[in-house]
Amino acid sequence: MSQTEIMPPALERVLSRFRSMGREEKMASLVAYAKKLEPLPPHLAALDRAAFTVPECQTRVDLFPESHDGLLHFYADVNVRESPTVAAVLAILFMSVNDQPPAVTVAIPNDIVRQLMHDIGLAGREVGLNAMVQRLKRHAGAAVAA
Repeated sequence: MSQTEIMPPALERVLSRFRSMGREEKMASLVAYAKKLEPLPPHLAALDRAAFTVPECQTRVDLFPESHDGLLHFYADVNVRESPTVAAVLAILFMSVNDQPPAVTVAIPNDIVRQLMHDIGLAGREVGLNAMVQRLKRHAGAAVAA
């Protein structure tokens, strides 16, 4: 089975749009996506962040998974103004996997960051962005095993 066949459909739609855009259009689109990142609920903001921080990121990013009725929902705490690219990637991923079974998150291609960032010139951000994707997949894998 190819990655396209197993990729979350909402994520494939975003990638398809990004493939048809030039660099400036992609950058504008990322800014728009960053504004769509769901705010962190107060009950998560009160938690000890140590277990939720993604240390590989240049910017502080905390990822919080919640599981209800076999479905996952992710939240992130990140400064959108300081890190719009990070917020945008998270918003895109969350729009694709939130309120879906964990298998949808597990199906995110390992090279999704490269695919999203193609021709944008933000290679310095890829290590942290890839770490976020792996963290989401790890949470989903644990939910599948539970």
